[in-house]
Amino acid sequence: MASPVSVLSEDESWRLLASVALGRFVTTIGTRLEIFPVNFVVQRRTVLFRTAEGTKLITAVMSDRVLFEADDHNIINGWSVIVRGTAELLESPEDIAAAERAQLLPWTATEKRRFVQITPKEISGRYFTFGSDQTQ
Repeated sequence: MASPVSVLSEDESWRLLASVALGRFVTTIGTRLEIFPVNFVVQRRTVLFRTAEGTKLITAVMSDRVLFEADDHNIINGWSVIVRGTAELLESPEDIAAAERAQLLPWTATEKRRFVQITPKEISGRYFTFGSDQTQ
């Protein structure tokens, strides 16, 4: 019987990550962990999201390492991808123009003028086949 959990390749992890629009951005302030749901896009093997001024932006800029996680599932199977890396506020006109071409629109009617890009140091993914344990 095949294993109910398998490791995804880097390419498959990026493909699946690009197939969804909602993920979780994880940072730290001192010893306190912060997690934020964000809509995002994958752009040139980085993760890009928009934000307004505030805690999310401050922690993104201040953290020397961040996590990003996204997943999806149906009744048969599911997957989860985690990106470990660094976050950077995009500031150059060229970087902002490239980010704007990604068509990343805010989900809520709030102004989110800042683009944050997560550059991975590592990406890992798992694929899960659901079902009950058949071993006795």
